[in-house]
Amino acid sequence: MTESILEKFDMAQKTVIVTGAAGLLGKQFSLALAQAGAKVLLADLAVDIAAQNATDLKNLNLIAAATKVDVTDPASTRAMVQTALDSFGSVDVLINSAALDPKFDPESVGLQGANAFESYSLDSWRKALDVNLTGMFLASQAAVIPMLQQGSGVIVNISSMYGLVGPDQRLYERPDGSRSFKPAYYSVAKAGVLGFTRYLAAYYAGKNIRVNALTPGGVYNGHDEVFTKQYSNRTVLGRMANIDEMSAAMLFLCSNASSYMTGSNLVVDGGWTAW
Repeated sequence: MTESILEKFDMAQKTVIVTGAAGLLGKQFSLALAQAGAKVLLADLAVDIAAQNATDLKNLNLIAAATKVDVTDPASTRAMVQTALDSFGSVDVLINSAALDPKFDPESVGLQGANAFESYSLDSWRKALDVNLTGMFLASQAAVIPMLQQGSGVIVNISSMYGLVGPDQRLYERPDGSRSFKPAYYSVAKAGVLGFTRYLAAYYAGKNIRVNALTPGGVYNGHDEVFTKQYSNRTVLGRMANIDEMSAAMLFLCSNASSYMTGSNLVVDGGWTAW
């Protein structure tokens, strides 16, 4: 008997590792997968925040734990995977959500600098690519070992609409004439995520390991009125995403609902890239 449509989304008995679980989307992904029945390991360099997020899940009678991870360190990513195995007995899904992302919400204003291409430092470029691409490589490399041993697995990599199109730098100009820029590394790394996704999907052909990407649009997080209006005017739906509007897409990619899907990129951007 085939699964019902709701059964296809059921994550019971599955172990999910979420890197970047202290972040805005990482926290939401963890909640969604736990609500679907998964045992979730929240991993982040900011382990105190990840641990609090895990506690919040456990307070909802969901299954969660937290661990510290530096995705640029091979020993740390291997330890993360071992923690999942020790805690929950398997590694069924890896969500690669850890990344440096220059944001323009109220908490980030003034922290990113101008990020002009002409003066962007080589050290900052290297650090960003180390986290956003090498970190994804190392986390995946560690996670596929138990996946191969158990004969199944799913990896979901987080890209961005700016991996598909160039940033509209006009969004970051302020009414007083001052401006910042979305830096070059962000588009380069997020485009690289899509290439990495296709590579892994093809590499593991016949191994029952599926690899896909999720490409979110901008998520509203208290942005000021000017930025929110400018951003919203660029989307077909005329608004930024709500905080939970990537969660169903993530559950789809992690679950059997997407069982005939690998090497693909699911775009959830409010229509930004449609015109």
